[in-house]
Amino acid sequence: MRSMFAGMRRAGFDTGVSLNKLTAAMTEALLQLPPGLPPTKEVVVQCLGLLGQMSKTRDINAAWNSAKRQAARDRSDRFCLDGKVLRWTTEMEDRPREKLSTAGHRKLATLAAKEKMTPDQLLGELITTWRRKAR
Repeated sequence: MRSMFAGMRRAGFDTGVSLNKLTAAMTEALLQLPPGLPPTKEVVVQCLGLLGQMSKTRDINAAWNSAKRQAARDRSDRFCLDGKVLRWTTEMEDRPREKLSTAGHRKLATLAAKEKMTPDQLLGELITTWRRKAR
């Protein structure tokens, strides 16, 4: 099916949809995803249907980069950007930190729960306190 649409594009047919409209459609598809599905480009393009199949790859890639940033900025309660990867917010809270051992992460999460903060907020407070004492 995809090769048929590729042939149509080579023949001169195009969707005629601007990059901004494609970005808006991708953002809307992201917001409608259920929490169990991973927020990936492939899933979103499938949700777009014919529009996703007929769009050029470079347009899809550019719109996806914009849609990721827009979703993370507008709906920070659901999505966050981990470098260039879009993730659900709950996945980011549960993931171990890169340079922190599993046991250290577990202790940090427990202490943050006692203080009613996120681990990132607690680390920020600890670093700020340490800097003040170091002066």
